[in-house]
Amino acid sequence: MSGNTDAQEQPQEQAEQAEGRTLSRIGRKPIPIPGGVEVEVRYGGVTVTGPRGTLSQNYHPEVTVRVEAGEVLVERLSERKFHHSLHGLTRSLIANAIVGVTDGYTKTLELMGVGYRVQQSGEGIVLNVGYSHPVEIQPREGVTLEVEGNNRVHVRGIDKQKVGELAARVRKVRPPNAYKEKGIRYQGEVLHFKPGKAAARKA
Repeated sequence: MSGNTDAQEQPQEQAEQAEGRTLSRIGRKPIPIPGGVEVEVRYGGVTVTGPRGTLSQNYHPEVTVRVEAGEVLVERLSERKFHHSLHGLTRSLIANAIVGVTDGYTKTLELMGVGYRVQQSGEGIVLNVGYSHPVEIQPREGVTLEVEGNNRVHVRGIDKQKVGELAARVRKVRPPNAYKEKGIRYQGEVLHFKPGKAAARKA
């Protein structure tokens, strides 16, 4: 019985290792540290300081992070699938932090629809998107809202997650309507509009 069990486990381990090698391709890439950026490694996290500010990023204790020769190296403790997934995730989070303190992140949203408009109100924005009342949104700490014209909003910040969350919150006020071509969409977002029942009957 033990021989059969070992034979069954071997193909499973080989499959996990093969899948793991695919998952860890990102994790194996060193992260170059640009000029003017400092990376301090501590237990369970790193602190990244650059021209635009400082970010702290925690990581799982079963992943090793070190700085060597102007690069950040992320290493896993074993070939298990769990460690492979942590490997790539940790590398991506630290790389995002370095890009954030160097260049920052921007998400742009566009308003579609007759009469739809947005106005700056202090640090926040006021949206008029077909409701009986305007909708006001205030930014979170570390993120800014900037209005361009009357139908475009730029969400900027050094933390990629916070920028994405606030942009999603703005879009959620009036998501794009598949039939009327109205709503708030991300710049460059590909939308598939539907003709509607009346147009379908005419066709």
